[in-house]
Amino acid sequence: MATKVTPEHNERIANMTFASVYPHYVTKVEKKGRTVEELHQVLEWLTGFDESQLQELIEEKVTFKTFFERATIHPNANLIKGVICGYRIEEIENDLTRQTRYMDKLIDELAKGRKMEKILREVK
Repeated sequence: MATKVTPEHNERIANMTFASVYPHYVTKVEKKGRTVEELHQVLEWLTGFDESQLQELIEEKVTFKTFFERATIHPNANLIKGVICGYRIEEIENDLTRQTRYMDKLIDELAKGRKMEKILREVK
């Protein structure tokens, strides 16, 4: 059973910096034989940020709140479903928390070796 997201949890996520989490994403995918380029492809698909924009956001030490306020979330992001970190994504009401979990889920799928077209929710 999925855990219910609390306001405190939402607040914690909003105030985390992308720069503090990004190195963990890199480590996670590289440890599983995927590349930083693939990571960036997934992040760009979800957020619209290319590699240089991601670098600027890291240097600026933006919070997830700012990161997702500036992002252009992919129209197919709502196809990302399932449980991540104990939370059922489609049941998360807070937009920011749901978008952060979308990102976690995509990176998880990348690390698990899922095919890129599946990760990027390409609709035939």
